[in-house]
Amino acid sequence: MRKIFFCVLLLLTFFLTFPVNALEIQSKNAILYNLNEDTVLFSKEPDEKVPIASLTKIMTAIVAIENISNLDEVVSIPSVALEGLAEKNAMVVGFKADERVTYRDLLYGILLPSGADATNTIAFYLAGTEENYVNLMNKKALELGLVNTHFSDTSGLDDYHNYSTVSDVAKLLKYAIQNETFKKIFTSQEYTTSNGLKLESTLTYYTEKYHLQNEYIYGSKTGFTTIAGFCLASIARYDGVEYLLITTGAPTTNRYPYHFVDAFSIYDYFMEHYGNISLYREGEVLYTLKTKYSKEETYEIKAQNSFSMYLSKDINLKDIHFEYSGIEEITPFTPKENIGTLSIYLNDEFLNSIDIIYQGGLTFSISELLEEYHFLVLEFLFVFLVFFFFLKEIN
Repeated sequence: MRKIFFCVLLLLTFFLTFPVNALEIQSKNAILYNLNEDTVLFSKEPDEKVPIASLTKIMTAIVAIENISNLDEVVSIPSVALEGLAEKNAMVVGFKADERVTYRDLLYGILLPSGADATNTIAFYLAGTEENYVNLMNKKALELGLVNTHFSDTSGLDDYHNYSTVSDVAKLLKYAIQNETFKKIFTSQEYTTSNGLKLESTLTYYTEKYHLQNEYIYGSKTGFTTIAGFCLASIARYDGVEYLLITTGAPTTNRYPYHFVDAFSIYDYFMEHYGNISLYREGEVLYTLKTKYSKEETYEIKAQNSFSMYLSKDINLKDIHFEYSGIEEITPFTPKENIGTLSIYLNDEFLNSIDIIYQGGLTFSISELLEEYHFLVLEFLFVFLVFFFFLKEIN
């Protein structure tokens, strides 16, 4: 059995932005990722520094999770955490002063109803003051390489010193959802606190209130201020593809959820026009090499696994072709190492590459060897016979 090992290079650092001329949105900034391949599918002013409202709470929450040793530890809501929130029109969970809750309750309060009373309480217990906690948030931003991001509070209230870009927020969310606790909370639609307070996600609130159809967004964080407009961070799943979308600056006319309207427009477009397209199936012959000194006349490079890529559903598979570079002739003595590379193209566009490692399977043929070197063999026999008779004459 001929065996060959394929090491598929997904080129995770390669960003491919799809041309989407027909897609129009009202949000000022947007970026959409295919998380499976870590590629940018669509963007609109992705590096513009803008206010991000309560998307700030993504950082507030992940910093808290990484600094809390026991999520079920009980704390009391300090009165200082509630001061000034009403005057600032800040969203609140509804916690009361001296009410006893767990850190887990506070985290759900931060990410589901987007409560500033929860963020202030977290800051009070983990850092002493909001200012100290914000320092932790900015330190984390630097660690993650969010060079166009700066925080000035834990909630994202309007402040010219609290800003980011949709590119940076996408990096932050990609990092945060790797944490199981964060992702569980981020993707929850409802939660009941340890003291019986029922919380609902803003995703559920907007979709139910405005009768929006949602078949694939399963986690989100909304944001809204007068300056920032409507903002949305979301993750979605459809037909085996995981998406991540950040939008900011959607209009707030009549408080209609244009951030969700934009999100559904973007998701719908890509889910309709793009998907995982099979480029080859398991066992398919991708290329054939010549052999030497082998009983087998050719060596077939076969796919060990099926392989798909996220591409337009309108592509013609006949336009997919493979180009091989490496040794053109293989023998049973070829070392079990990389012998070449197979590149996959859609017309002239490079899609992917496969490293090919020979792992044996050819049968040595002595007749093939003799056929090529028969003159040398005859010369050797002639010399041997002459030498033999010479020795015989001497003796």
